[in-house]
Amino acid sequence: MPVTCFWFPSSCFPVRRDVKAPAPAYNSTVSSFYVENFGCRATQADGAALEQQLRARGLQSAAEPGAAQVVVLNTCTVTAAADQDARAAIRRIQRENPGCQILVTGCYAQRAPEEVASLPGVRWVVGNSHKHRIAEIVSRDVAGNVSSEGGDRPANFFPLSRLQASSSAGPSLLVGDIFAHTELLAAPVFDALSERTRPNLKVQDGCNNRCSFCVIPYVRGRSRSLPWGEVIGQVNHLVAAGYREVVISGINLGRWGRDLRPQLRFPAMVREILQQTELERLRLSSIEPMDWSDELIGLAAESTRIAKHAHVPMQSGSDRILRRMHRKYRPWHYAQRLQKIRQAMPAAAIGADVMVGFPGESEADFEQTRALVEELPFTYLHVFTYSARPGTPAASLPEQVPPPVAHERNRVLRELAARKKLAFQRSFLGKELQAITLSRYDGEHTEALADNYLKLQVAGRHAPNQWVTAHIENVSGGELLGSVVSV
Repeated sequence: MPVTCFWFPSSCFPVRRDVKAPAPAYNSTVSSFYVENFGCRATQADGAALEQQLRARGLQSAAEPGAAQVVVLNTCTVTAAADQDARAAIRRIQRENPGCQILVTGCYAQRAPEEVASLPGVRWVVGNSHKHRIAEIVSRDVAGNVSSEGGDRPANFFPLSRLQASSSAGPSLLVGDIFAHTELLAAPVFDALSERTRPNLKVQDGCNNRCSFCVIPYVRGRSRSLPWGEVIGQVNHLVAAGYREVVISGINLGRWGRDLRPQLRFPAMVREILQQTELERLRLSSIEPMDWSDELIGLAAESTRIAKHAHVPMQSGSDRILRRMHRKYRPWHYAQRLQKIRQAMPAAAIGADVMVGFPGESEADFEQTRALVEELPFTYLHVFTYSARPGTPAASLPEQVPPPVAHERNRVLRELAARKKLAFQRSFLGKELQAITLSRYDGEHTEALADNYLKLQVAGRHAPNQWVTAHIENVSGGELLGSVVSV
């Protein structure tokens, strides 16, 4: 049986040309769509850009998947659970709306297109390599006629191959070499205020790191940056539309600008946003510890327009495990960075991603992680249990940690993180915090988000996207309760 293989550093995922699947009943025309996103901020930004492109081609956005003729599932594959969530969503949509056409894209579609194509109801599988062509594919209903070798192919984009099955035989697949991909599907710019008060602006995609556990570089490709002029233009557009806080995000955000010519550095872009826009608050999403330079820390501390919030992935507090993970820092380097951030911004939120159960993680390794978490000034954690990803070096390592052991370690860290978060929240009792109001109102309180990432419930109903100063009175249900003293 002939196969086409997409190159990965440690393995090859075969994609057969004879994909067979039950043929769904396809509509000949498409007028409505729904996009459902899974995973990280970058995926959310990709999905928002897809929505904008589909609307630009005359399609109408449906309020729910059951009302759409085409449902686009923008998937994640960072863990086995993420793959499972995508498969469950496909089955649910097929069951609830059997007449719709399902297009699966994103990281899961790039990693395992044949697996996705085998699911009932899937009409198209489009990898990240061709995600920028989804609006064209859907609006023209061109299964069987899309060519990755011609048409309006972007300059400097060279797909490795195109896999296609006829509509009568099964889904159409459009997946190419992600390492040849130069497109950056930028986040959309909104023309008017919506319920979202804090839009995400993706300015970077892909990753040049090769952490041994991570599949993301192999499904998103090399690091690519949005040119700084486009960044400034989009921020200005968002400000003109009325947005007051913008979150800039990326897969490896701190590497922004390294691929541009002339080469630029991330702090330079932050300075340009502050100097060339009137954005009231800029929030930085996750940035690797080696990219929290003294310059960036100083800039974040000095500017009243940058949210006092640092998310700094840690993964492990064990030097041995960090080396097995192929991480580029040691525990003492990480601790030094966090202590500098805390000294510069005493009231800042400081969070991290921490992984437990990595292959070979002993009780001593885990205790080093637990002790470092206890020591450092974290205000929240995202704790993950290791999930073997096909094709990554870690998947074939010996000494895989038994799931019950890994789950217990996860519980220990989550409980520790909850205690640290509560202590941080309680430190603001009786004080005042400035926050931006969000959309949610429960009949008594309006949700708001403080500069330092603390969730507030402020008494009364307040319009979204407004600055309020709240007096903090209590902590309940994991959130601060307060009353507005000024607007």
